[in-house]
Amino acid sequence: MQIVVMDLSYSFKSAVQKALGSPVIIGDRFHFSRYMIWALEAVRRTEQKAFHPYDRKKCKRLRSIFYKRREELTERQLWYVERYLSLSDALREAYELKEAYMAWFDRAKERGKEGKMVEVKEGLYAFYEKVEQSHLDAFQKAIRTFRNWETEILNSFAFGYTNGFVEGLNNQTKVIKRNAFGFRRYDRLRNRILLHHQYKDITFGVG
Repeated sequence: MQIVVMDLSYSFKSAVQKALGSPVIIGDRFHFSRYMIWALEAVRRTEQKAFHPYDRKKCKRLRSIFYKRREELTERQLWYVERYLSLSDALREAYELKEAYMAWFDRAKERGKEGKMVEVKEGLYAFYEKVEQSHLDAFQKAIRTFRNWETEILNSFAFGYTNGFVEGLNNQTKVIKRNAFGFRRYDRLRNRILLHHQYKDITFGVG
């Protein structure tokens, strides 16, 4: 059985199917979960326009705390979150939908390991209903993407594969390149990356 983990790209999916026939395609968890963060961010940007200029700037600067799970927030971060949610019903609703999604996601990982995929699917459908009742356009758009890629998303929990490790290597490589303001020679970039990741068993020369 051939398995491919990928982002939600129709062109990539088409290429994979053309090259491999009918592999099991798994949606990478990072790539589908970020649709919920994007939806929350879209609501935040819209709603903060009505805030006092000080609160608008502060809310923008602290936007990353909205992405965290509520239980991971420090006392001070929680205070700020509650303050800005109190200024907008739509933002509060968006935040609660994000929390509901993360709760489903955590349960889905556990149920998937246990082979309880029916419960995972039922939980996803229950989340769809919450979004449909909210009438928030940004989240409606996000779940349309989820419905279009539902099989691949559910496969993520059924098989448990992710691109997390590879994505981590890619991000670290980009940081190395950025910190060096670029490399003139590919071999030096390659050597720097190998040294960073401590691939000592790979033979290479520096010259």
